[in-house]
This record gives sequence, C-alpha cells and structure tokens, in this order.
Amino acid sequence: MEIRIQSVKFNADEKLLAFVNKKVEKLGKFFDGFMEADVTLSLLPDNLNKEVKIKLQVPGDNLFITRNAKTFEDAVVDCVDVLKGQIVKMKETRFDK
Repeated sequence: MEIRIQSVKFNADEKLLAFVNKKVEKLGKFFDGFMEADVTLSLLPDNLNKEVKIKLQVPGDNLFITRNAKTFEDAVVDCVDVLKGQIVKMKETRFDK
C-alpha cells in the first residue's frame, strides 16, 4: 500500500510520520485491495486542535474520514478505528452478493 502524508501549515517531525505510517499500514490487514492512502495533517485556526483526514482508495470505492483531536496521534487512532469498521462493512456487503 502506498501512503502519502501531507502536513498543512507546519512541518511534521519524523516521529509523527512514522506513527501515522504504522497505524495506516495496519489497515492493509483488513483488505488486500488498497491501492493508496492519502493522509492530511493540519492545524485548526484555534491552534488548540489538530485535524486528520484519511482517504483510502479502494478499487471501486473510496473511504474517507476526518477527525479532530487535541493531538495528531489521538486523531489518527480515531480515524483508523472508524476506517476498520467501514472496511469490514464494505467487505461484508461485497462478499454477501
């Protein structure tokens, strides 16, 4: 799976990039068909909250989630948890047909 990470209005350090890669790569265990993932990390105007957007491009479908949290790590974990549920639901509907 190809993972592209973009940080908006700041420079992400290596620890954060490694954390995001590690968490998003785990989604590949749930579905083999992922072609790529786009992750956008951005600071909200209040500078207190962070926003994470993850878009998974799956053949025939795209999954997208946005979450805000006090830290990027919390937002990434929330996004990945929700995406796991979406992947399972998508697989069930595809293979039940």
